Amino acid sequence: MQLAVIGVGVMGSAIAGRLLDSGVGLRLYDRDPVQMAPLVARGATAAASARDAAAHASHVIISLNSAAIVERAIFGPDGVAQAADAGKLLIDMSSIDADRTAALAQRLRDETGMGWVDAPLSGGAPAAAQGKLTLMVGGATEDVDRARPVLDLLSAHITRFGAPGAGQTVKLINQILCANYFMAVAEAVRFAEAHGVDATLIPAALAGGRADSRILQEYMAKMARRDYSPTGRIDNMLKDLETVQASALATRTPLPVTSLIADLHRMAVAGGLGPADSVAYMRLFDMDGEQPA
Repeated sequence: MQLAVIGVGVMGSAIAGRLLDSGVGLRLYDRDPVQMAPLVARGATAAASARDAAAHASHVIISLNSAAIVERAIFGPDGVAQAADAGKLLIDMSSIDADRTAALAQRLRDETGMGWVDAPLSGGAPAAAQGKLTLMVGGATEDVDRARPVLDLLSAHITRFGAPGAGQTVKLINQILCANYFMAVAEAVRFAEAHGVDATLIPAALAGGRADSRILQEYMAKMARRDYSPTGRIDNMLKDLETVQASALATRTPLPVTSLIADLHRMAVAGGLGPADSVAYMRLFDMDGEQPA
């Protein structure tokens, strides 16, 4: 397969790295050439534009930060659409609005014949590097079938939920749950510390019980150690939560807990934690500046 990846930030570079490890031919495009350099050193080819990357690929993967950026990468000058045809397939692994996704997918098909699969992910860069992502997929059945040989290289669990945009809806549900879990674990760590309990021991103690979760197992001890090594971004989570709120407002769906969690994320980002890992939630609970011994 000849593949293209457009957008090689934290997630895009992990996706591209996994594809290179799998032995596929890979072309890259990112507005920042520095982002592409490590992947080029591993065997990828740097493209001059999104159009150039798509022209040489059967499958074009996009991993970008917002619907507006995705739209520009596809329909803007030198965008994917200028090299698109019915023999190519776009796989959008960004996390963006479901309605915008459906509209962009329909436009791409109408104007070029190119199919669209939205495949937002859960698991972050570490899971991408290991080919163990969880993917929530939207797209026509035949397009999802065409995408599977690529997605199988990246994922251990793939579920199709419906037409284009359906995967993005489920990704927002994923973010509702994850944001609430992260904040609950951070609260629990602070509560343990206030009562003299070693929070690093709690994940093993609760393993298999009703309070257990992958976030508890992966992050509680990390939070307790104040290990801020990045595996994700709080500002990206806030972006998704704001998409959730906009969608909920449009349908008058009450989300009182998630709305509070979104406000706490705004506090974190306003306090300068935008690029930080989710472990930085702990800083919201360290207002006195104290750190564990």
